Amino acid sequence: MDYGRGGKDPLGPLLVANFVVYLVVLVFVLIFAVLSGVLGACSLLAGVVHHQTWRSDSLANAASSALISWAVAALAFGFVCKQMALGGHRGKRLETLEAFVAISVLTQLLYLFILHAGVYDRKYGPSYGGYSTGAPTARTTTGTTTTDTGDKPLPSSMPVVV
Repeated sequence: MDYGRGGKDPLGPLLVANFVVYLVVLVFVLIFAVLSGVLGACSLLAGVVHHQTWRSDSLANAASSALISWAVAALAFGFVCKQMALGGHRGKRLETLEAFVAISVLTQLLYLFILHAGVYDRKYGPSYGGYSTGAPTARTTTGTTTTDTGDKPLPSSMPVVV
């Protein structure tokens, strides 16, 4: 009987299983990293449109695309964490991709927080639930006319769907 072979016998099948899991995780990291990049670019375009129009309807468009983009990036980040936990040798390119995925998740989360700042205070942007044309509205305070940009209520001629 050979001494020291007690741990070596189950090692072969475990190495094969670890290799298969590593390849599966690597494929998912690459797929979701590319998907996250494409969705991030679409979110960027929606954010640029919102910045140009600065209305509540464009805010909803930018926020929804940013949320979907962040969710896919967070999923890719989960696969990156799984791949790091598996260990093993990873090339420099893969480590760079992992770093970019981590940075992307954090910056997209910050972008989501900034987009939703208008919910808490109107000085940070248009709020949800209002109708805005983007044009300034006139209001009178003690005999002087000032302009105020903000959301207008729905006109009475527009039907309200409940």
